[in-house]
Amino acid sequence: MEHKKIEIPILADLASRGEHPEYLFWVGCAGAFDDRYKKVTRSFAMILSYLKVNYAVLGKEESCTGDPARRAGNEMLYQMQAMQNIERLNSYGVKKILTICPHCFNILKNEYPDLGGHYEVINYLQFLDQCLYEGKLKLDIGGLGNAVITYHDPCYLGRANDIYFEPRSILKKLTHRFVEMERNHSFALCCGAGGAQMFKEAEKGDKEIFIERTEEAIRTDATIIATACPFCMTMITDGLKYKNREEEIKNYDIAELIVQSLNL
Repeated sequence: MEHKKIEIPILADLASRGEHPEYLFWVGCAGAFDDRYKKVTRSFAMILSYLKVNYAVLGKEESCTGDPARRAGNEMLYQMQAMQNIERLNSYGVKKILTICPHCFNILKNEYPDLGGHYEVINYLQFLDQCLYEGKLKLDIGGLGNAVITYHDPCYLGRANDIYFEPRSILKKLTHRFVEMERNHSFALCCGAGGAQMFKEAEKGDKEIFIERTEEAIRTDATIIATACPFCMTMITDGLKYKNREEEIKNYDIAELIVQSLNL
């Protein structure tokens, strides 16, 4: 598929010209380095360009938030990473931050203030749902054909930050055929990657969590499993491969589904 080229503004370039964008788009490690999640970064950037949002990214100046280090128990490394980021953000006078990763969102919003990092941190689903509400963004409910879509709640969006309405509001504007898994909202099962589990071998047990969650998604008869987190995307995609269902069931991020619907 041929993608048109989009220009991504770099904060340092704008600052050198005395310009101050309204939003900083925090890409995150997965959005910058993971080949699958780079497509999500691109999709959200395409939507921002489509909406003519005044934003920029840090580019090479962006570093890890320190979330994996803190979850794995290395508090000193977390504080070093966080303080470095806060110093950089404050030097640019950043006020509003858009995130596509729930882990980045949670730590920037809820944990950086303890170290002096005070910003208005907005998850991309909150931002997009607000754009839909204000009429800035309009979706074609038939844009995805007859797709049956289910949604997996990321822990750091749902239970940690009570973001349940926005993803469902968006998905119901993309399809008439939205279905819930048995466990959803605050009862949703973790994908199995949280708490730095992503980076270690599975512990002894009868079944891996990502397989259990993928089986729940398969039982809905959905043709698309929508996710909103890089860790969740990796685990659900792996689950579909494990079950040999990756051909008939697709795993897309909500930003990717919006881009498909808008045919950008």
